[in-house]
Amino acid sequence: MADEATTAEQKRRAAQEKPLAALYDTALLDLDGVVYRGADAVPNAVPALLSAAGAGMRLAYVTNNASRTPQAVASHLRELGLPADADDVVTAAQAVARIVAEQVPEGARVLAIGGEGLRQALLEHRLTLVNSAEDNPAAVVQGYRPDTMWKDLAEAAYAIERGALWYAANTDRTMPTARGIAPGNGALVGAVAAATGSWPTVAGKPEPALHRETMIRTKAQRPLVVGDRLDTDIEGANRAGADSLLVLTGVTRLQDLKDAPKEHQPTYLAQDLRGLLDPSQLMRWRDA
Repeated sequence: MADEATTAEQKRRAAQEKPLAALYDTALLDLDGVVYRGADAVPNAVPALLSAAGAGMRLAYVTNNASRTPQAVASHLRELGLPADADDVVTAAQAVARIVAEQVPEGARVLAIGGEGLRQALLEHRLTLVNSAEDNPAAVVQGYRPDTMWKDLAEAAYAIERGALWYAANTDRTMPTARGIAPGNGALVGAVAAATGSWPTVAGKPEPALHRETMIRTKAQRPLVVGDRLDTDIEGANRAGADSLLVLTGVTRLQDLKDAPKEHQPTYLAQDLRGLLDPSQLMRWRDA
């Protein structure tokens, strides 16, 4: 306990003296609720990130949303004014595709319930995509897609009942949009779970696979996880042994921290992404 207290105090002092952009080499940034809400940038996000990048911090965009391709996400970021390429984006679709490819034979049939981002990631691992349980898939992979229909979930349930392995890009129950909080992939996964009585292997935060994928792709040595959700971003950082910054621009509110368990406690807390640059923007945090 003494060593943990010493480490926490050292982090406090360092954060008071230097900006987080100087203490960490890579920011592992969640997107929804941190960088943007729907099509629009979160207030202060773009100038803060540009300044952090100018200070030498690499920006890696890490998202549980598996519906869009990295190219599409990067294009959206560029529209907001951020210099981003597909290589700067790491998605739960890429993480779950790697897991599936490690556990089924090359070329195996996979029933993909999700958007183009999921389908592209699976194809990159030389897996064969099918559309029905009648195609006898070796695995079912489920990711968020806003127009997912009952028949899609039914096909997933039929395949799982017949013995297909089941994977999910993430199980976020909700997701922030420009209009408010909407059901996330976890709500759709829950429907299939209710039908099958089983639960998938999950790749997205807080599970380790997405952080593993990010480390592989970015080669980060001193990463800082930045997010707005305690049960995905912050818990995922703690499980990965990484420091974290919680911003209050998305799902989590300050009062949510009062009774949060240890695994949901961030290293740092700030109102928004300006906390990466200005130590005075960092709020008081509790020891992890």
